[in-house]
Amino acid sequence: MQLRTMRDPMPITTGITSKTMPDPSSKTMSRSIYDTRIRQAQPLITPWVLASELPLSEDQTQLVSNARDDIAAVLGGRDPRLLVIVGPCSVHDPAALLEFARGLKAHTDTLGDALLPVLRVYFEKPRTVVGWKGLINDPDLDGSFHINKGLRLARDVLRQVADLGLPAASEFLDTTFGQYYADLVSFAAIGARTVESQIHRELASGLSMPVGFKNATNGAINVAIDAIRSANHSHWFPSLTREGTPAILQSSGNPDSYLILRGGGAGGPNYHAEAIREAASAMAAADLEPGIVVDCSHGNSEKDPSRQAVVAADLCDQIEQGQPALRGVMLESHLVGGNQPIGPRDALTYGQSITDACLSLDDTLPVLDNLAAAVRKYRC
Repeated sequence: MQLRTMRDPMPITTGITSKTMPDPSSKTMSRSIYDTRIRQAQPLITPWVLASELPLSEDQTQLVSNARDDIAAVLGGRDPRLLVIVGPCSVHDPAALLEFARGLKAHTDTLGDALLPVLRVYFEKPRTVVGWKGLINDPDLDGSFHINKGLRLARDVLRQVADLGLPAASEFLDTTFGQYYADLVSFAAIGARTVESQIHRELASGLSMPVGFKNATNGAINVAIDAIRSANHSHWFPSLTREGTPAILQSSGNPDSYLILRGGGAGGPNYHAEAIREAASAMAAADLEPGIVVDCSHGNSEKDPSRQAVVAADLCDQIEQGQPALRGVMLESHLVGGNQPIGPRDALTYGQSITDACLSLDDTLPVLDNLAAAVRKYRC
């Protein structure tokens, strides 16, 4: 199945035309003090126009709504199943993602009594210094930064994922892009690099789906717990409306906010039983529901994708030992294991990550079977 062809974009009436900004050092003009380091400005499509081009069907809307409720029930301890968020580190080839999604869906259809499968669909990549920032930012993988094209691709691939019957999870990095596709997302993640950011905590307080906050890159969980507490409250914050108008929004607060343990820092991995007990106790002490998701990748796998299976096996043992706070698992997985350097699209290995190394789909399916067996035996 190939990605559906995009329609020609509708005219964008933003009042901005693409132009090169004036050179402030030019001797033919008075010295400028405005946007002196901005080279170009281009018009950005509005969320409303994009949603009009690529609307949700009734079935898609129902799937997202039901999945949000189910995820909140699992992470809130009201549903005995285990949330499993599985998929590539990032999306660079929508066709490969959809092939992966079909394989995941076919396998997990038999595990639905024990697992709640959600497809990892990440369009934005935070970079420590520089690098490819994701499908929205640079959909052609060549530094051309066709962001309007990237937004269309992102929304369309989410629609196709929903048509397959799979809910989607995504990280919210840019605080305005969510208006373009958040209506198709059932679980949101706030990453380790932004968990201390006030604007991301405010954003999370207004998101319409459950949110997971990762511990910081140094391994500290207290900042994530503070973020959950903050997101539970109402905030006023500047953002973008669906119509594309800058506005001050007031959130109601997001009670469905949870902790993601991803390891990292001098403390190393934090998926072990003691780490989960300590995290659950810290959440309870902060008067929070101790719902914990363990990211089997990143610091917990020490960047070795094959170790994700080792982490998951330990989690199976903890489920069997009756750890109630362990309610979700994240796995970075793609059609082909490992990763590859970014390059021309026609030279890339199909279905292999261009960011973090992933576990292959073939190696992931037995991991899911083992998790389901543990849940069936000790929870269901």
